[in-house]
Amino acid sequence: MELESVPGVGAKTAARLRELDDAEAALERGDVAAIARAPQVSEGQAARIARGAIRARHGDADDFLATDRARELYDDALALLQAETVTDYAAKRLETFYPSASESRLAETREFTNRALARDPTPEVADALADVTPLAEPRDVRVRDRCLATSDAETYSRASDAFPELSVELVDDARDLAELARGYATVIALDESFAGIEVEGDVRVEPDAFDDPVSVVPERALAFFARNRDSVRAAARVHDAAGIDAPLDTDTVEDALSRLTEEGTVADDDELDRLSVAVDDLDAAVSMAENTANDRLREAIEERDVTIEGGDLLSLVERGAGVDSLLDRELADEYSDAIEAARDQLVETLSLSDHAARARTAFPDDPTFPVEHDERVVSKLREELTAERDRRATRLKQELAEQLADLREPAADLVDAALELDVELAVARFADRYDCIVAEMGGSGVAIEGGRSPLLDVAFEDVEPVDYAVGGVALLSGVNSGGKTSTLDLVGLVAVLAHMGMPVPADEVRIEQFEALHYQAKSQGTLDAGAFESTLREFGDLATGDATRLVLVDELESITEPGASALIIAGILEALHESDSTAVFVSHLAGEIRDACAFDVQVDGIEAVGLEDGELRVNRSPVKNKLARSTPELIVEKLAEDSGEMFYDDLLDKFE
Repeated sequence: MELESVPGVGAKTAARLRELDDAEAALERGDVAAIARAPQVSEGQAARIARGAIRARHGDADDFLATDRARELYDDALALLQAETVTDYAAKRLETFYPSASESRLAETREFTNRALARDPTPEVADALADVTPLAEPRDVRVRDRCLATSDAETYSRASDAFPELSVELVDDARDLAELARGYATVIALDESFAGIEVEGDVRVEPDAFDDPVSVVPERALAFFARNRDSVRAAARVHDAAGIDAPLDTDTVEDALSRLTEEGTVADDDELDRLSVAVDDLDAAVSMAENTANDRLREAIEERDVTIEGGDLLSLVERGAGVDSLLDRELADEYSDAIEAARDQLVETLSLSDHAARARTAFPDDPTFPVEHDERVVSKLREELTAERDRRATRLKQELAEQLADLREPAADLVDAALELDVELAVARFADRYDCIVAEMGGSGVAIEGGRSPLLDVAFEDVEPVDYAVGGVALLSGVNSGGKTSTLDLVGLVAVLAHMGMPVPADEVRIEQFEALHYQAKSQGTLDAGAFESTLREFGDLATGDATRLVLVDELESITEPGASALIIAGILEALHESDSTAVFVSHLAGEIRDACAFDVQVDGIEAVGLEDGELRVNRSPVKNKLARSTPELIVEKLAEDSGEMFYDDLLDKFE
C-alpha cells in the first residue's frame, strides 16, 4: 500500500511513518498501536490514518452517513462503545470502526464482533488492563562515556543515523584516537584500518558495529524496557488473567525486567554496587580514615612522657617545628599504628580488598602531622575503580540488553495483543450491558424485535422494548410523546451499529445491507425559501438515485405550511416508492399524506391506549396499517365519556 495514497497521509506524515519497521504492513492491518509509534503521530491521528487505510483497502470511498443526524447517531453509538473501554488506546482504536456498505469490510468487522462476543470481560482482566499503555520509543537516550570514531565521511553519516545516542567523531590517525580516549571511557573505531594500533585507553576496533548495535549501545534496549516495563508487566498479567497464550514466556520477561532499574541500569549486582559506592564515597572515606589517623596520633602525643610536656610538644608539632624528626624519634611506632589503622579503615569501609595495595599507599610511610593522604594515589585509585565499574556495568548492560533485545518484538506483540483484547472486551461489555445480538444482514428493509434504545434519557432497564418492521415506504403516526422519534432513532441506531459490524440492542434484527443512511431530524420552525429549496433538492437527489438507502425523516411538515407539506411529502414518498429505498416518515399529517399519495402507502401507528391521571398510556411498538389517533382526539374522547355531554360527542364525531 502506497503511503501517500491513504487519505490523510501527506508527505510529512508519510516520512514519519517510514521510520516504522514496516509501515505498509501496519497500515494494511489498520494497526493503531504500531502507527502511533511513528515520531510525532498521536493515537488520535493514528486512528484516523488507520481508518483511511481500511477504507482504501476495501475500496470504501462513499460515506454511509449522509446527513448530520446520521453522523450524530454514529457519534452516540461510538461513545457508548468507548465508554466500555479500559485503555485510552482501545477508545481510539474503536474509531476505526465506521458504518460501511462494503461487503468485505462488513465481513471483517462481523468476524471481529463474533470473536469479541466469545470473550469473558472479567474484573481481573480489567484491573490488569488499567496499567497497559502502547509502547513508547525513548528518544532522549544519550550516552556520554562512549563515542564512535571513523575517518570516512560516508561511515560518519551512516553512524550518526544508526547510533543517535552516541557522539560520532571524525579522526585522521591513531593520534586522534588517543586524544579521544583521554575524553571518553570507551572509543569504538569503525574503520578496519585501525586494527592493530596501540593506544592508551579503552579503544576498540569494531568495523562490524552496525551489525551488532546492542554491543555498541546496550542502553537503547535497556531504556526501551525501562520506559515500558510497567506496561509489559501489566500486559503479561492480562494474558494470565484472560487465560490466553502469550507470544513469549512471561516468567522469562519478568526475570529480565527484575534486573533492570527505572533509570535503565542493571540492578541487584553486588559487585557493581560495591564499585559504584567505592567511587562515589572515595573522598569521604579517605577523609574519615585521615581523621582516624590524626585522632590516634593526637592522643599518643598528648599521653607521651618526654623531656618536654606533652601539651607543649603538641603545640610545637602543630606549628610544624621539627615534625618529621620528632615523630620519627619519639613516636615512630605510634605513627605506624595510626597509619595502619587509617589504611585498614579505608580498605574495609569501601570493601577494597581487590585494590588494597593501591589503597594502602594513599597514606605515606614517612611521618608527618597532621597526616595527609597522597592525592595522586587517590586519583589513580579513583581512575582504577571507575574503569572497573564502567567495564563491569558495560558488560552487565550488554548481557541484559542482548537478552531484552531478543524479547523486544514478542514484548511488543504482548502489549499490542493486550490492547487489542481491550477493544474486543469493550464490545463484549457493550453487548452485555445493552442486551445486544449480531444482526442478520440481508432481505429487504428493516425488522426489529425487542429493540431497546440506549440513547433514551432513562435507565436502560426501564426502556420498553419495541417491535417494528418496514420494507419499502411507510408513514409512522402517533400521539405526541408517544415514541415516534425514539422509534426512528432506534431504527437509525440499529442501522449504524449493524453496518459497523457491531452488535445491536435487540432480541432479533434483520436488516438490508444499505449503501447510505439519510436521517432528517425535525426542523426547528418553518424554513425560509432558500433552505426549503435546498431541502427539496436533497430529496430530489434521493428520489432519482439508484442506491439502496435507508431514509428516516422526522416531521418534515414543519418546513412549510401544513397544506403544502402534505402534498410535498406525498410526492417525495411516491418518488421513493419507485426507488430501491426503504423509508420511514414520522408525521402528524399521516392521514392527509395518505390521501394525497398516488399509491397505497403503508401507515403505521403508535397507539395510545388511553389517559390515566392526565398521562398517556402508550403501546410503544407501532401497529401495522393503523393510523394512530392524536392526543386531542383522546382527550375529547375522555371528556365525552366522563361528562356525557353532547358537545363533546359532536367534537369527537369530527375526528371520524
